[in-house]
Amino acid sequence: MRVLVVEDEDVLADAVAEWLRREAFAVDVAYDGDAGQERIDVNAYDVVVLDRDLPGRTGDELCRSVAEQRPETRVLMLTAAASVRERVAGLALGADDYLTKPFAMVEMAARVHALARRSAARTPTTLRRAGITLDPTRHEVFRDGCYIALSRKEFALLAELLRADGTLVSAEELLERAWDENIDPFTNVVRVTMMKLRRKLGEPVLIETVPGVGYRLP
Repeated sequence: MRVLVVEDEDVLADAVAEWLRREAFAVDVAYDGDAGQERIDVNAYDVVVLDRDLPGRTGDELCRSVAEQRPETRVLMLTAAASVRERVAGLALGADDYLTKPFAMVEMAARVHALARRSAARTPTTLRRAGITLDPTRHEVFRDGCYIALSRKEFALLAELLRADGTLVSAEELLERAWDENIDPFTNVVRVTMMKLRRKLGEPVLIETVPGVGYRLP
């Protein structure tokens, strides 16, 4: 799951991002509304954690933009305003949830997890192909009925291959969907993680590599 945090208080933005990374999300950060819009224009996010009071492009404007451009993306709006009127106004703009500052990080993370599950609802709850069964909600994988323990990144790569339904997925696409924008684009992390995933899935080897193109499941 990929999350964008848009918050102009640097310390808070970085703290939220770090907490969510510990929760196994891939997290990008923007410190103003204009930078947030730039990232939304080029990346698909499952959840946007959005401060309502931003310099430049306001949180209200950005929330409307997300609702129009990325209707599948969920928005958790943050604000210092605690009145019912303010919360209702934020939800009317297209926000899916509302959190008043100051807030507990554990509650913020729980709300992001809940929104991420709603975002993922556009795909089947359980993914199946070639003897593999993957349950995103329970974070469980089985091959021919046998449980396989995977790391978060291995799980994310396998989920993307299953969602591709037999079509090729490039290393660049996997890197974009499973890691955040701070990852080195020239890294071999996809290849290394794919090797570990293949080893854990066992024999016969399921994941096919098309050199210079990408990966797929039969």
